[in-house]
Amino acid sequence: MKFKFRFLPLLTVFLTIALIITSVALFRSQNVYAAKADKYQNLDIFTQALYLIENNYVEPVDDQKIIYGAIKGMAQELDPHSAFMDPKTLNNFEVETQGEFGGLGITIGMKDKILTVIAPLEDTPAFKKGIKAGDQIIKIDGKSTMDITIDDAVNKLRGKEGTDVTITVFRKNVEKPFDVKMKRAIIKIKSVKYTMIDKNIGYIRLIQFSNDISGQLKDALRAVDSQGAKAYIIDLRNNPGGLLTEAISVSSLFLPSNEIVVYTMDRAQKRTDYKSNGGFSKELTKPIVLLVNEGSASASEILTGALQDHGRATVVGAKTYGKASVQNVIHLADGSGLKLTTAKYFTPKGRSIHGIGIEPDIKVEAKHEEPVAHDDKKEKSEEEELDKDLTTNSSKADFDLVKDVQLKAALDKMKEIAGNAAKK
Repeated sequence: MKFKFRFLPLLTVFLTIALIITSVALFRSQNVYAAKADKYQNLDIFTQALYLIENNYVEPVDDQKIIYGAIKGMAQELDPHSAFMDPKTLNNFEVETQGEFGGLGITIGMKDKILTVIAPLEDTPAFKKGIKAGDQIIKIDGKSTMDITIDDAVNKLRGKEGTDVTITVFRKNVEKPFDVKMKRAIIKIKSVKYTMIDKNIGYIRLIQFSNDISGQLKDALRAVDSQGAKAYIIDLRNNPGGLLTEAISVSSLFLPSNEIVVYTMDRAQKRTDYKSNGGFSKELTKPIVLLVNEGSASASEILTGALQDHGRATVVGAKTYGKASVQNVIHLADGSGLKLTTAKYFTPKGRSIHGIGIEPDIKVEAKHEEPVAHDDKKEKSEEEELDKDLTTNSSKADFDLVKDVQLKAALDKMKEIAGNAAKK
């Protein structure tokens, strides 16, 4: 009898714990079912709207067109870089990434839901017409770009070589928007340009992270070294990025092997590290100054973040663009595709770049230039010159230390670094 009374308290505790666990499980189940119910309720609303459109809209509708439009809108709500592509658009996208196409030579993105120039590429129609990083494109051939997607804008800007396109630009510190007419050209870029900027300082400009830019950079380093370079100024201004693999390879030239260059983090917080490669001829001792601005994006920011975090370079200029996310193209059953942001990049020290950018160690704003008044006769002669200039893409980097205050600041900083090193 005494044993039964001793057992009762234990039984009560056990039943209480079981009741709590059951209650928690029921609560969680209810939450799951509630979440599912909310999702299905939203789908019901979509179905109702589709039914109303199909049966009440003033004209017959194309079901596929409506569904595609809905998916397109859904992708637009995520971020500026995610997008839905119908089968034709997807096919064009895949062809263009492998071949030549007629274009203007600008990389575009969305800032505050406005179509914005990330950077004009050197020696292209846009660059020669004076298009600048940060310019807002408010019209293309007279049609508003409000609510346009990046992919749609790219399709409108690209076209047959030799054809014209006019963009309407709103520029900070310029009172009124203005039109810029350009002739599309086959875009062939010399990715690396170089020269000596001082008797012992090599100046190297990286235009974009195209295929084998690391090989071209190695050639440039050897060239300036042969002319007595003891230090490098590497200019990443208006470099919109390019291949991740080349960002890793370029970083590997200046970092010891097996150092983290950048890492990504996906939705499940799975981390993937990208490290500097071995087997590279390394330059680990000569000082480096990196020049950046608001047109430095993507792969440029990866290189900047890596060399800054590892203390390998001093960064001079203006804050970078802040485009550091990974997009994957997922093919859907009917031949369409979803370009989806699946991860974000972080610097070796864990700094987030996306939507933030990288702050330079020494901030120097570019000198403001007044807009040049348009002259139809001058514009025609410039277009004639453009066709000739595009065929002569020189490897020599030109510079002007009077007008280019950022480059002048970078040179002054490099001389200070070299002077301090000589005193040690």
